[in-house]
Amino acid sequence: MTADRYEAQIKPVFHSTPEGRLALIVLPSMQTVGKKVDEYLVEWRRERAEKDPRLMNNDYVRDSFLLKADTPRFGSGEGKGSIRESVRGDDLYIMVDVTNYSLTYKMSGFENVMSPDDHFQDLKRVIAAAGRKPRRVNVIMPYLYEGRQIKQNGRESLDCSGALQELENLGVDNILTFDAHDARVQNAIPMAGFETVTPTYQFIKNVLRCAPDLKIDSDHLMVISPDEGGMGRAIYLANVLGVDMGMFFKRKDYNILKDGRNPVLAHEFLGSEVAGKDIIVIDDMISSGAGVLETAELLKKRKAGRIFICSTFGILTGGTQPFDAAYKKKLFDKLITTNLVYQPEELLSKPYYRSCDMSKYLALLIDTLNHDVSLSTLLNPIDRIKKVLSKHAEGIAV
Repeated sequence: MTADRYEAQIKPVFHSTPEGRLALIVLPSMQTVGKKVDEYLVEWRRERAEKDPRLMNNDYVRDSFLLKADTPRFGSGEGKGSIRESVRGDDLYIMVDVTNYSLTYKMSGFENVMSPDDHFQDLKRVIAAAGRKPRRVNVIMPYLYEGRQIKQNGRESLDCSGALQELENLGVDNILTFDAHDARVQNAIPMAGFETVTPTYQFIKNVLRCAPDLKIDSDHLMVISPDEGGMGRAIYLANVLGVDMGMFFKRKDYNILKDGRNPVLAHEFLGSEVAGKDIIVIDDMISSGAGVLETAELLKKRKAGRIFICSTFGILTGGTQPFDAAYKKKLFDKLITTNLVYQPEELLSKPYYRSCDMSKYLALLIDTLNHDVSLSTLLNPIDRIKKVLSKHAEGIAV
């Protein structure tokens, strides 16, 4: 991607070099995505410098922006954070995926799988190792740690708010996350920067690539939210596409608590007729997958057409088996999730799965923040979405 094409996507264009040298620390949980982000940043800045040789005289152009950092463990299971390069005056970006269960560490001879708690502790260790020497510390945590534990029901802990306050106390200036379960949790740190990003643009592009013949109008397409919690997300996507939306309202039995949840008595559908229409089911995360698959089954009973399931985070705590079975029953056509969280090879190999690569978008966000330019055009990409829809309407591949 050329610098001209890249800079045409954001306004205003960067007119000066950043105050702080760009530096990335990518924890092991996000190594794959982090390397891609670094490659984009290196390429873009080198192309800019070719047009303006003055940029070659400082650290604006580097072979890599990745810093050497470690989070080793002692035999007891205790850990530490270590940064082996100077970060003084840097604009530091630390990337972590707290859901990555593929990593392990040894404790007293046992092999332990890293939990979200372990990843969060390693993040804090690296921030502490920086010792408030950077000009600015930015945390990129796509899946917000404890993001579902944001309000109290009885005597419960407010883990997400507490975690955000810990990061602020350690000197974090900005936190960048994706599709926060409830963005109001930022009220816990009103003086710190907090941005929650929704990958609507990337979802639209990938759905159109999966179905080039998709007709985008109210007679042929509909957006569905599997529950009332994600209604705002579905409304935004439906409005951008100019189609109808619907949702399933879960009637629950609040007298019973099983496995930490209230059992669902019935699913009530709110919306127009779905028969014969293609459907985009959109949600912030897929945990076990039971919710979205149940939604797909209910839509098929209503004679829906093709079903595309889009979710920012495909955690898939129950593995791929439920989706394999549902796909064989033709309950859905494509499952699209981002690479912002760990993706096992088993999932990547499935014929129904499509990975939504977010590395270029992350690089755009980092580059823009480093130049102290507004993120508004990136956070609300309505113009880019309109261009994609216009190309699709003209029969041009997106």
